[in-house]
Amino acid sequence: MIYAIGDIHGCLESLKKLIEKINPSRTDMLIFVGDYIDRGPNSKGVVDFLIKLSRSRKCIFIRGNHEQMLLDYLNGGKTRKLWHFNGMEYTINSYGGIDKIPEKHIRFFEKTILFHETDEYVFVHAGVRPGIPLNKQKDGDLLWIRDEFIYAEWPVKDKVVIFGHTPVLQEPLIMKDKIGIDTGCVYGGKLTALRLDDMCFFSVKSIF
Repeated sequence: MIYAIGDIHGCLESLKKLIEKINPSRTDMLIFVGDYIDRGPNSKGVVDFLIKLSRSRKCIFIRGNHEQMLLDYLNGGKTRKLWHFNGMEYTINSYGGIDKIPEKHIRFFEKTILFHETDEYVFVHAGVRPGIPLNKQKDGDLLWIRDEFIYAEWPVKDKVVIFGHTPVLQEPLIMKDKIGIDTGCVYGGKLTALRLDDMCFFSVKSIF
């Protein structure tokens, strides 16, 4: 079975409940579409949980724009203002300071990938620039794009795009060519997983 999991944003308790609910086996694949940190109360706890989970379950971790902002900041980029407006302080507080982020967490962020592709699906954080081959997509589009992707028909030919980034409160966005699974957990909505094999959705309410 393949499960895709939406934006977590530091909502550790909701994440624990969702994984308990879907109860993945050791042969299942869990594909997380990014934004593990920022805005919610426990970014550090989320990353600890995901690292531990990946030791016993098959996991693919897509990079979100929030992980990219953190990496850019750590690499000396001029992104503090942008990251500040997107929930930076919640992540820093959860670690007790920017200098206290463990090396294993930094490696976790660095090893995230920009997209994952199967015969039927593309998994990505924000979306894709329509009509552009996946291997020629700009990182900024994969991490940040919204309307140009959402309102395009079949942005990836013959494949359904599974994405997060753009919150659709309470219920997933289901279209013939794309499925949005960020159901706004950090905004009081839900944390959602989609089992692709039978198109079954699993959700838990926001827990703070």
